Amino acid sequence: QVQLVESGGGLVQAGGSLRLSCAASGSSFSFYVMAWYRQAPGKQRELVATISTGSVTNYADSVKGRFTISRDNAKNTVYLQMNSLKPEDTAVYYCNAQSPVDVAYWGPGTQVTVSS
Repeated sequence: QVQLVESGGGLVQAGGSLRLSCAASGSSFSFYVMAWYRQAPGKQRELVATISTGSVTNYADSVKGRFTISRDNAKNTVYLQMNSLKPEDTAVYYCNAQSPVDVAYWGPGTQVTVSS
């Protein structure tokens, strides 16, 4: 069982930056594939970025070059550094953990609002 708690969301002007954090409880964090998703009002939840157990990263085309996902296994934490934010990045951002047996865990989400 893994519990996830996101932090770091808030209100920022377009062009600004935020860093989201997701702290995971429990052991074996290093064995989980971690990801960030987001859901804007009236839209489906979409994948933003993933990081494998070996720290291989993948990004949605819409955030490539602006967002960076990273993990610190010693702190059981995954991060999402978001730069050059745009109003269309406004959404609730969710942390996701995928176990080696494909069980998915979700955090409650953190709101990111980018003003124009």
